[in-house]
Amino acid sequence: MFVGVHDRSIDEKGRLALPAAFRSELGDRCYVSLDGEGCVTIREVSEFEAHARELIDQEKRGELTRTRRRAVAANVTLVAIDKQGRVTLDEKVRAHAGLLSSSSVKVAGMFDAVEVWKPERFETVQVEGDHEEPARVWGDG
Repeated sequence: MFVGVHDRSIDEKGRLALPAAFRSELGDRCYVSLDGEGCVTIREVSEFEAHARELIDQEKRGELTRTRRRAVAANVTLVAIDKQGRVTLDEKVRAHAGLLSSSSVKVAGMFDAVEVWKPERFETVQVEGDHEEPARVWGDG
């Protein structure tokens, strides 16, 4: 499980040092994808592959078009995590999320994935989430 928010920065080569707590969960490789909300999503290999299989099944059931599945696949990259616990975010990925080299980022756990945000955008979505009507969580209510 990935939880918590961490302040990090992207170096001049586009590398992001992942929080230590996330590194052991991710292993030595992970999938990096563009998210529709304007962040970068990082998933552990088996988690991403299960998600990809579900997309394939959705297409077979007619719930997803082949064009949409192709678009999702084109925006995903398998990356290695180096010995210092860093992943390299290529220019396309950084541009999508508005992340600049040598800039600060927020790295947030989303239980089954890690998100990388431009700090200002993260604060906006965090406030939006804090003000949504509470859902039943942990069996309360």
